[in-house]
Amino acid sequence: MAELLERLAQGPVICAEGYLFELERRGYLQAGGFVPEVVLEHPEKVAELHREFVHAGSDVVEAFTYYAHREKLRIIGREEALEQINRRALDLARDVAAESGALFAGDICNTNVYTGPEADGLVRSMFEEQVAWAAEAGVDFVIGETFSWLGEALVATSVIKDAGLPAVVMLTAHRDGTVREGISPGEACRRLEAAGADVVGLNCSRGPDTLLPLLEEVRAAVTVPVAGLPVPYRTTHSHPTMQSLEDPKTAGLVVGDRPFPTALDPFTCSRYEIAEFTRRARDIGVDYLGVCCGAAPHHIRSMAEALGRTPPASRYTADLSKHYALGSDATLQEANRQFAERL
Repeated sequence: MAELLERLAQGPVICAEGYLFELERRGYLQAGGFVPEVVLEHPEKVAELHREFVHAGSDVVEAFTYYAHREKLRIIGREEALEQINRRALDLARDVAAESGALFAGDICNTNVYTGPEADGLVRSMFEEQVAWAAEAGVDFVIGETFSWLGEALVATSVIKDAGLPAVVMLTAHRDGTVREGISPGEACRRLEAAGADVVGLNCSRGPDTLLPLLEEVRAAVTVPVAGLPVPYRTTHSHPTMQSLEDPKTAGLVVGDRPFPTALDPFTCSRYEIAEFTRRARDIGVDYLGVCCGAAPHHIRSMAEALGRTPPASRYTADLSKHYALGSDATLQEANRQFAERL
């Protein structure tokens, strides 16, 4: 626990997420099921993405065990691979964390079988096996994330703390801005803090503009560090989540006429928007920052640079002064610079 809290005491911690979407885009994971079979089938690709995120400025290497639980594996007929997937993902993350000096995190998430207190025992058993493997692998802390149900998040918190590990627990607020019990994010996070979570906050579903107001509410409600990890999509007041976005260009071409999850490209935030989110989140006291589904390394680099850091990837931060037509370098051809308006 000390290492995570010590780092937070020194300044914000960045945790890159978004492995499901990024590896799906690269052709190593199937959308829909979104099960991380890639850790077995192409482990080198997972390790590569871990390294790219650290290179871009992530302080955390998060084991790719999101959706590596019994329910998701049952759906694709691979429940027998549960332990193998979890242990392999943890090994990959541990190796990259060790070589880079980053924090090493385990991960558990929404089970999709939670329906209320009657499901506490079922989800507890699912969390216990994943957290036990994470503890054996030597994680610095465990992330519990994208919980729509406060009750499920409380079970996750209990399991992580029972294992003697620090808990970073994040809820997901959908269209109405509450968790599924109808409780506000601020009150829900207050209850997570009371249950022992070391860091509480919100991730996924909402983009920067629609997540920030809820993060302000959470910051005012708790005393522990606050996490804020939006998706990098331009969500709005009328369409506050990535799942609710609409695009007439894809109507009739995608399932349910929703761009989510495979046609969100036109809504993607630029690196500059992620940098602006970072500055605004930092100003309201968000300590644990990152980008969720849809994140790419350039988003993480912009986040790090917005905090005044220069990760290795900053060597290649854009310098448009050298562009042949848009640049300002005195040695550029004037004819090309004059042509810029016609580009």
